[in-house]
Amino acid sequence: MVYMYDKDLVKEILAQILTSTERIQRRMKSIKVPDDFLKNERNLEKLDSICMQLIALGESIKNLDKITKKSLLKYYPDFEWTKAMGMRDILSHHYFDLNNDIVFDVCQNEIPKLKIIIKIFLQSFDC
Repeated sequence: MVYMYDKDLVKEILAQILTSTERIQRRMKSIKVPDDFLKNERNLEKLDSICMQLIALGESIKNLDKITKKSLLKYYPDFEWTKAMGMRDILSHHYFDLNNDIVFDVCQNEIPKLKIIIKIFLQSFDC
């Protein structure tokens, strides 16, 4: 297969995304419901740190799409790539409008899907 982009850079970005998904999942272990984020200062710090990872994920996905000239993400059209990139923008520019219910939902439902997709992408580059 001929790649029209820097394969090593793409693999590096994919690895960074995978690391972020794993960090989010570790940090979410003690968060069982959205309101757990609001229970105490420690959990608010978790919310902050998880949001930072979500920002990093969104930025990395944007970079991945740009570097691959929109040729990679299209292989998984069922994943909401645009929403992942948009969440980065909301968290970065409208942080005080943060909704712990949405963050919880994304972490519980979307991050596991994203992790699987990223692992598949990484495996495909190792073939």
